[in-house]
Order: sequence, then structure tokens, then C-alpha cells
Amino acid sequence: LVIVSLTMSAVLVFFIVPLTILFFIYLSNILLLIYQRNGEVKADPLSDVWDGARKTIASFWDIYARIWHGYELHGVENLPEGPGILVYYHGAIPIDYLYFLSRLFLWKKRLCLSVADNFVFRLPGLKLLLEVTGVMPGTREECLIALKNGHLVSVSPGGVREALFSDESYQLMWGNRKGFAQVALDAKVPIIPMYTQNVREGYRMFKERRFFRQLYESTRLPLTPPYGGLPVKFRTYIGEPIPYDPNITTEELVEKVSNFLFSFQTKTAVQALISKHQTIPGSIWKALLERFDKRRK
Repeated sequence: LVIVSLTMSAVLVFFIVPLTILFFIYLSNILLLIYQRNGEVKADPLSDVWDGARKTIASFWDIYARIWHGYELHGVENLPEGPGILVYYHGAIPIDYLYFLSRLFLWKKRLCLSVADNFVFRLPGLKLLLEVTGVMPGTREECLIALKNGHLVSVSPGGVREALFSDESYQLMWGNRKGFAQVALDAKVPIIPMYTQNVREGYRMFKERRFFRQLYESTRLPLTPPYGGLPVKFRTYIGEPIPYDPNITTEELVEKVSNFLFSFQTKTAVQALISKHQTIPGSIWKALLERFDKRRK
């Protein structure tokens, strides 16, 4: 009985925060449904009619971000006034990206449409939340329409594979994915790199890779549960945009973004706690201590 109790306690400690996040996500969808029913709202989910509900949900997540991760957002001035493509590193749980969306809306009253994996749209009970927050499958046509309408569009080329199988070394796992670069060239818009410090120290995946990798490749579903949820310091950095260049090739554009993100991480290893960037490999203890480092405020 003691062994079972200790085991259950350990499981709860490992998974309680990820499960809490999942609960809050579903709670957000329920609040939107109540807002829709009480106001008899039938407008386009991306229209301004939903801004009141969006502000309420964004405020909730921003408070959570401040309390649990001391969240900071830097480089908003690097976002273009018009359309552009944000490219970011995908953590085990992209909660940092949700924090970014919330603060961007609160600061700028601006939506950033998000390209998500197909499995997201098969999750039950989240349809309205996905529509109101601008989550889309991300076909080339949909991205071009969103950019033509003046929206920011975000994509993580590593996607689920990067979420599951990258680690505290912050290795980019893009494979041969370069569709975002072709869309940027077709739409003649800049690409803006984005990265969140310590995201792998907050939430991690289990080290055993072979079985989970085979499971993912055969099902294309993220069946590996993330664990953690420690209140480490999160800082999202938005880099300088890579402008549209009619003479650049898709491969060269992908390489530019990849090199930027890589240097954005590794050059910070020597700066430790007082640096703005990420130490490699990531350290949970240092990430926790950064919550108390007043010099970094």
C-alpha cells in the first residue's frame, strides 16, 4: 500500500501541471461557448465581435504566465505592421506560444494565426477555441489567404516531432520541411524567428526514444506524455525579421532562419544566468534560479 501510494504521488507530481494546463484549455473553450450562447454570437470567429472574449481568455493566460513562469516577451518591435511569418522552436508543451499569443493580443490587440498539426483538430471539444484563436491546418492556400488579409502567421517547422524528440540541447528537428519559406516567398513577406528561453526546462519528454519514435512514426499521434511543469523562467525573444528578397531561394531562406535560431541559442551558453539567451545544455536549476535574478528584469 505504501509503495502504491508513493508511486501515485510521484505520478501526480510529474503530470499534475500538464494536466492542469489541459484542464484550463478546455475551460477556455467552455467560457467561449457560454459567451457565444449568452450573446447569441454568430459572427466570424476571427471578427472583432469576439475581441471581448479573446481579451478575457488572454488575460487569464497572461496572469498564469506571470505567476507560474515569470513570463517576459521581448522584441515585439521586430514584428511588422503588416503580414509576416513567425517561425519558432517547439517545446514539449507549447505553453510558451500560448503565452505569446495572449500577451501579443493584450499589448497590440493583434491576432497571430497558428499552423497546427492535423491531430489537434481531432481533439474533442476544442473546435470553438481553435476557431476564435485562429488555429488552422496550414495548407499553402490558407496561409496565403491569411497573409493577404494582413495577418501574422506562425509555424513551427519541427512540429510534433521536435516537441517529442528534441531535448535540453535544443536541437532543431525540421527535416526537409521548408514549405513556410516558399509561402513567404510567394506572399512576399518577411520571416521572423522566435524562441523561448528555458522551455525545455519547464516541460520535458522521457529519454527512451526508440519505442516512442516507432510509436509516433506508425500512428502520427503524440502518444508520449510530457512531464514537469516546474516554475522556471520563460522569456520569449522575437528576432529581427528576415526581409523578403526576390533573389533568394527557398533553401537559402530556410538556412538563414535555421542558422539564426541556432546561434540565438548557443551563443548564450557563456552568459549563464545574466544572459538573455539559453544555456546549452539546459539546466532546470539555473532556470529556476532565474526567477530570482533581479538583474535580468
